[in-house]
Amino acid sequence: MGQTQQTGSSEEIDIKALQDMYKKFVTECPSGVLFLHEFKRFFGVDATGEASEYAENMFRAFDKNGDNTIDFLEFVAALNLVFRGDLEHKLRWSFKVYDKDGNGFVDRSELRSIIDSISRIKKRSKTEVSEPHLTVDEVVDRILEAVDIDHDGTVSMDEFIKGAQQDPWVLSMLRLDMNPTGWLLAQRRKSAYF
Repeated sequence: MGQTQQTGSSEEIDIKALQDMYKKFVTECPSGVLFLHEFKRFFGVDATGEASEYAENMFRAFDKNGDNTIDFLEFVAALNLVFRGDLEHKLRWSFKVYDKDGNGFVDRSELRSIIDSISRIKKRSKTEVSEPHLTVDEVVDRILEAVDIDHDGTVSMDEFIKGAQQDPWVLSMLRLDMNPTGWLLAQRRKSAYF
């Protein structure tokens, strides 16, 4: 009887929640699109803080058509993927966060950049890091060793997905990327208090 729509995966889409999200999106973004600076402001991310680079990579992954804006459909598609997507789809999305230059491969510097951002965010939020004795470079080395199957110094999407699916430690290192909206909502809540 409520405003929900049943889907094949027995998950429900709450039409009222979608309408509320749209109202909030339009209120925050009267132009109908979200620019990077608005994205950061919306989620309370300081333009130069620890979370800034991570937010930029998240923004790029949300921006499906590459026009440097996020429209409401891109926003909802990303949220849908995060909340309802299977592991492989979430890993594909995570790969796009890591592949900063969009060339279809993640190299050492891209991997290091994201891992460093995640590490700084976890330290700032006092989130427990699963391997506190490892440096960022050691984490990067371990991930590359696990996923760079052909040892060419870059990781393809296929290697990334297979490596993460086969190695629980690698998958755990991606945990923050696997729930970007949780991270974004936590940033939003933090900004409300400051």
